[in-house]
Amino acid sequence: MALPQVVLPTYELEIPSNGKKLKYRPFVVKEEKVLLIALETQDAKEIEQAVKSLLKGCIQSRVKLEDLAIFDLEYIFLQIRAVSVGEIVEMNVTCKDDEKTQVKYRMNLTEVKVNKPKGHDSKIMLNDELGVIMKYPAWGEFISGSIMGQNPSADNVVEIIASCIDQIFDGEDVYDSSTTTKKEFVQFLENLTNDQFANIQKFFESTPRLEHKFTVKNPETGVDSEFIVTGLTNFFG
Repeated sequence: MALPQVVLPTYELEIPSNGKKLKYRPFVVKEEKVLLIALETQDAKEIEQAVKSLLKGCIQSRVKLEDLAIFDLEYIFLQIRAVSVGEIVEMNVTCKDDEKTQVKYRMNLTEVKVNKPKGHDSKIMLNDELGVIMKYPAWGEFISGSIMGQNPSADNVVEIIASCIDQIFDGEDVYDSSTTTKKEFVQFLENLTNDQFANIQKFFESTPRLEHKFTVKNPETGVDSEFIVTGLTNFFG
């Protein structure tokens, strides 16, 4: 006689960048085991394959992972983990007023949201006529930065920014990413002034991100301290 099959619950979330509904289920022991083994290897290809397999297995809606922004992927991954492992993550924080008293905080992962800063704009003017339209970092940066915790080198920063250029426009002339190579975008970036390049970098500094604000009271002094948690790995305790 065949053993009974466990019926997994289905949940729904809203994709932060476009508001579309997405259904998902918890990951199972087998899927988590594959991911943990891949993470231990520190092999980028194995980790990418394991994460992609886990997400594709858990997501019940039709969606192309490569088309989602990095903060979409982080949010989806976090919500799947919350229903799979547990919604509550315990962490110890040091009170800011005396910089020594430790307080335990229980964070509910379902309360973590994507913060979209005011004034954030994908259109960046470099002079009166020349400008760029940017798109968000996506799948590649999600694996290397969010999952593996790698910081890009100086060369990689230019490469990442080049991969996030959607269009360059100069007056009425438009150079689209569908007809322009990444190498050409890299060359364009390398010929900008420091101020122009810094203006483009501001797009990434103000990009939407996972964020959770909370306040704890110092039991010794009664003084409140506010904390902001950002970055996917920091939500794992």
